[in-house]
Amino acid sequence: METSVINTLSKMKSAKNQPKNQPKSQQGATLLGMLIVGVFVVFIALVVMKVTPAYIEFMSVKKVLKATSQESLSTMTSKEIKDSFNKRASTSYVDVVSGADLVIEKGANGTVLTVDYEVVKPIIGNVSVLIDFSARSDGK
Repeated sequence: METSVINTLSKMKSAKNQPKNQPKSQQGATLLGMLIVGVFVVFIALVVMKVTPAYIEFMSVKKVLKATSQESLSTMTSKEIKDSFNKRASTSYVDVVSGADLVIEKGANGTVLTVDYEVVKPIIGNVSVLIDFSARSDGK
C-alpha cells in the first residue's frame, strides 16, 4: 500500500511541474505540410480556371444544336442545315465546331444533329487536359 501512495504522490508532483494548458506533445500542421496543401489547392484552381471556358462553350454548342433542330430539318438539304448551324454558331461565338463537323442522321423519328469534338487545354508546360464532348440535338 505504501508503494501505491508513493507512486500517486510522485505523479502529483510531476503534474504540478507541468502547466495545465500545455499539451504533452505539440500537434498541428507543419510548414511543409501547409506548402503541399497550398500547391495542391493552387493546381486544382488552375485546372478549374482552364477547363471552365470549354464547358461554357459546350453549353453554347448544345443551345445552337437545339435551336437549329427547331427548324423544319426534314425539308432542308445537308448544306442548308450546316449553313444554318454556322450562322447560329457565329452569333453565339462558338468557335470549336462548324457545320462541317455535324453528323446529320435522317430517320423515321426526324432529323438528329450530332457533333463530337475534343478540346485540349494546356495547364503548365507540357501538361495538358483533353476533354471529349458529344452533343445531340435530341438531348440524348
